[in-house]
Amino acid sequence: MIPRYSRPEMVALWSPETRFKIWFEIEAHAMDAQAALGVIPKSHAEGVWKARDVTFDVARIDEIEAVTKHDVIAFLTHLAEIVGADEARFVHQGMTSSDVLDTTLNIQLCRAADLLLAGLDRVLAALKTRAHEHKYTLRIGRSHGIHAEPTTMGLTFARFYAEMSRARARLINARAEVATGAISGAVGTFANIDPAVEAHVCQMLGLTPEPISTQVIPRDRHAMFFATLGVIASSIENIATEIRHMQRTEVLEAEEFFSPGQKGSSAMPHKRNPVLTENLTGLARLVRSAVTPALENVTLWHERDISHSSVERAIGPDTTITLDFALHRLAGVIEKLLVYPENMARNLNKFKGLVMSQRVLLALTQAGVSREDSYRLVQRNAMKVWEKGADFKTELLADPEVTASLSPVEIEEKFDLAYHTKHVDTIFARVFGA
Repeated sequence: MIPRYSRPEMVALWSPETRFKIWFEIEAHAMDAQAALGVIPKSHAEGVWKARDVTFDVARIDEIEAVTKHDVIAFLTHLAEIVGADEARFVHQGMTSSDVLDTTLNIQLCRAADLLLAGLDRVLAALKTRAHEHKYTLRIGRSHGIHAEPTTMGLTFARFYAEMSRARARLINARAEVATGAISGAVGTFANIDPAVEAHVCQMLGLTPEPISTQVIPRDRHAMFFATLGVIASSIENIATEIRHMQRTEVLEAEEFFSPGQKGSSAMPHKRNPVLTENLTGLARLVRSAVTPALENVTLWHERDISHSSVERAIGPDTTITLDFALHRLAGVIEKLLVYPENMARNLNKFKGLVMSQRVLLALTQAGVSREDSYRLVQRNAMKVWEKGADFKTELLADPEVTASLSPVEIEEKFDLAYHTKHVDTIFARVFGA
C-alpha cells in the first residue's frame, strides 16, 4: 500500500527484512530439532544461530535471486555466506520451500491479526465511551432514509459497538484457524524429515502443526482469514456511512472534527466535508477486493502449485495494512466526532409530532377500534402533516372519530418522548454487560 494509507508497525511486519528474519528462525529451529534427533551435528545447529542478530542484506539476496530465479535458494545462499558453507551444510535438511514460505505467511498473518485486534480494541473503546456519553440523547430513527420513530444517539453507538465486538470475535477465530505451520517436506509426506521437527518449529514460533499439509498449507484457512477481514471492512463502512449521512447539511446531527487551518474545498471556502469517512468507504472496497482471490486460491493442482503465490504476495500486506489504517482512522473519527443534540431535537420535531403515529395507532386498537380503521384514522391525519405542514397532535384532537375513542389526555400522553427510552438500560446491559 502507498504510505498515505499505511501505519509503520504493519508495514514493518511485511518488509523483506522481517520476512528473512522469520525464514532464518524457521531454518534455525528446524536445525535444533534435527540435532536433537541426531540427524545432524549439534555444532552445526549452534553455528547457524550465529546469524541470529544479523540484518540480512536484501540487495544481496535480490542479486542472487536474479541468477537463481528462486527466492528461498537465494536466501539460503546468502545465509551460507554469513555463517560459512560448512556450518550451513545441513540448513534446510529434508525441507521444501513451502515449509518456509507457508509457515512464514501464517506467522505474518497472526502478527497482523494481533495489530488489527489492537485497532479493533481502540474502535470499541471509542464507541463505548460515546455510547454512554449520549445514552439518552434523543434523535430520530430512520428507515429507508425517512423519519421513523425516536431512538438515541447512544443506541446508535451501541449497535456499532455490538457489531465491532462480533468482528473482534471473528478475527480471533480466523487468527486461530490460520495459526498453523508445516515442515513436512516435498508433497507433505515427512519422507525426509521427522514430524518432530515440525512440532518443535511450531512450538517455538507460536503455531500448531498443520494436520496434513500436502506440501502447502490448505488455503481454505487463508480464505476464511481474508473473508473475515472483508466483513470487518464492511462494518467499518457501515459506521462511516452513518456518519456521512449525519453530516449532510440538511441533517447535521454530527460531523467529523474540523481542525484549525483545515480546508474543505479548493473552490468553496465554506465547505466542511466528511472526507475521512468517505475515505473509509473507499478503503473498505479495497479490503473486500481481496476476498474473491483468496477464495479462488483454495483450489490448487494435486499436492501444490504456485497459482496462489502471486495473489498472496499482494493481498497479504495490502489488505492487512489497509485495514489496520482504516481501523485507527475510524477510531480517531469516533473519538473526535462532533455531536449536535440541538440539531437532533430539531430534526426529531421537524414534522410536528408525526413520528408518534404508531403510539396513536396502538392506542386506538387498545380502545376497541379495528386495526384497519385505526390505521385509516391515523394515516388520514398524518398525511395532513406531510402535505400541508399541519401539527399532528392538533389534527388528532380535532378529529371526532379519534376523540370518540381517545380522550385529549390520552392523546397528549402519546407524545411523551420518554416512552421511547424506557428500555435503553436493558439494551445497554445486553451490549455492554450489567
